[in-house]
Amino acid sequence: MIRNRKDSKMEQSSLERTVHRIPALRSNVAGNKTRLHGRQRVAAYCRVSTDSKEQLTSYEAQKEYYTHKIQDNPDWELAGIFADKGLSGTSMKRRAEFNKMIAACKRGKIDLILAKSLSRFARNTVDSLDTVRMLKGRGIGVIFEKENINTLTESSEFLITLFSGFAQAESESLSKNVSWGKEKSMKAGNVSFQYKKLLGYRKGEDGKPEIMPEEAETVRRIYRRYLDGCSLIQIQQELEADHVPTAQGIQKWTRSVLQSILTNERYIGDALLGKTYITDCISKTVRRNNGERPMYYVENNHPAIIPRELFHRVQEEMTRRSSKRKVMLRSGRTELGKYSAKYALTELLVCGECGSPYKRVTWARNGKKRIVWRCVSRLEFGTKYCHSSPTLAEEKLHRAILEALNEFAQAGTEVKTNLLEFTAAAWNGGESDGTSLINLRQQLKDINAQQTLLLDQVLEHMDDSALTAQLKALVDGKQAIQERISALELDVVHSAKQVSRMAELREWMARLEVNTEYQDEQVRMAVEKITVLDAETIRIKFKYPGLEIDKKLC
Repeated sequence: MIRNRKDSKMEQSSLERTVHRIPALRSNVAGNKTRLHGRQRVAAYCRVSTDSKEQLTSYEAQKEYYTHKIQDNPDWELAGIFADKGLSGTSMKRRAEFNKMIAACKRGKIDLILAKSLSRFARNTVDSLDTVRMLKGRGIGVIFEKENINTLTESSEFLITLFSGFAQAESESLSKNVSWGKEKSMKAGNVSFQYKKLLGYRKGEDGKPEIMPEEAETVRRIYRRYLDGCSLIQIQQELEADHVPTAQGIQKWTRSVLQSILTNERYIGDALLGKTYITDCISKTVRRNNGERPMYYVENNHPAIIPRELFHRVQEEMTRRSSKRKVMLRSGRTELGKYSAKYALTELLVCGECGSPYKRVTWARNGKKRIVWRCVSRLEFGTKYCHSSPTLAEEKLHRAILEALNEFAQAGTEVKTNLLEFTAAAWNGGESDGTSLINLRQQLKDINAQQTLLLDQVLEHMDDSALTAQLKALVDGKQAIQERISALELDVVHSAKQVSRMAELREWMARLEVNTEYQDEQVRMAVEKITVLDAETIRIKFKYPGLEIDKKLC
């Protein structure tokens, strides 16, 4: 029987439209079963902010509490106890256990997280919300017991925002108090020492820094070698070749470590406080203090390893090396160049006509190579700026310099003693009048006593011109003595510096020795400057005594 299309359509319209409910097999409410088969996998997170005994006791108690709580619930299965100790809650970057827990959540290993409070979970509002939202999107809830918050409920985000904001404000307030305490401590001159990172010092029995002789000698060696002209790479190679350990006890040195030693004021017994600061309690970004915050400089805080004069000379040398300029090829312009320790003469040899440095050049003629030194200006620009600077053979230069060094090294003890005395006299810049600071201060004390008595008399006899004149003369004399005291105090500082320099000069002279071969190291140690006078003559200026010697090239 064939039914027409109209009858079929009428039959369909007579059918009743129904909706059937399919019961949920998973619950989206934390605390109920969320797995299709088996129990809910529950983890707990604990944290304490310090390593104090009381806090660590609380830490262990939290772990024990949540272990029993989860195991006692028949619908729960222990998925792990994650606990961080001695860490701040303001950032998640350094919380290894917390991050491990989140990773387990992302792998589908956890269904529910228990936490004591929002402040234990995080004190950063943004981190709290981001983490909770991410977990909620995966169907994972967090129960904060103290605040009675279930993150899978509708009102949870508002409550989390509110309580997290309070927790963050608490952290910011605590951070300000800590910063204020550090500021007061620095203002009082309280210096903390990181002995594990500071070569040459250890904590003494009295709690104060004391010098470790062996490590201190390493520090002195680094300073000496730098002033000898060695680069940081050369010093690094020497220390590693001799198996000299760093402050951490390893034998691998770096340029940054050497740079830090050469610029650290702690080695002259001082301490600069407030070199860095933390921008805020959330990001905890550490920045170098370039004047944004106050700093405090503490002088003579602890025993010095390096004399002040030597330290300042190193700083000057570092500045000199960093500010060296080189001439760009054919352009006539200059740019900052790097210090080179490969050849000593690169730093020392200059043209007597134009003052430009000399450069090492290899000449190749008829298949033979020859090493010469030429004026950079003459080499790059011809005779435009330098007209008659000579080209010097390297072997002749080395021979002349070696002869000059050996002549000085061979000088007798008497000659060197006279030279030391002459240098000391030149540095002292004259003789004192024999009046000591003690005598002047005693005179000032006597004048103050006389001034007090005379002032009483003047007040009683205001019209007595003689007393007034006597008082004026006394005041003028007092001012003159005060000026003399100030001048002598400066002389004392100056003398202390000269004592340090004289000791260094004696050490330098003792290290000079006769050599049969030219050595760059010896030249760096002894020579300040070599000037090319003409094709046959150079002038060698020694570092310390200011002695100059003209040598013929042969």
